[in-house]
Amino acid sequence: MISETIALLRKKSGYSQEKLAEKVGVSRQTLSKWELGDSLPDIISSSRLAEIFDISLDELVNGDVSPFATKAKEGKYIFGTVTVGEKGQIVIPARARKIFNIQKDDNLMVLGDVNQGLALLKSDFFIQAFEEMGLMK
Repeated sequence: MISETIALLRKKSGYSQEKLAEKVGVSRQTLSKWELGDSLPDIISSSRLAEIFDISLDELVNGDVSPFATKAKEGKYIFGTVTVGEKGQIVIPARARKIFNIQKDDNLMVLGDVNQGLALLKSDFFIQAFEEMGLMK
């Protein structure tokens, strides 16, 4: 429910009702009513909330937001979970593809650490690093 989502994201982001209301352009009382479910934000306010929390309108309205969805630090993200397909394939979340500019046919390097898990990096990162170290011509 949108009321719970607004309250959750506000708290996770460290905003007071007063500060978030100011950023959205409404009164603290209005924001309080949204969080209590007494009223709903209009489309413009909903759009501002989604922008502030860096989520989609769909995530805001439908409450499809993980408690970890907000950025812990600038440039650090948790995009949620993905399901591994029958042949080991995964679908990288659209938001991750957008932020990291991952396009169709890009080559990604899969790295692993038994203690920390898997990571994906664009292959271009390694090619550039090797060229800078003089390991590739």
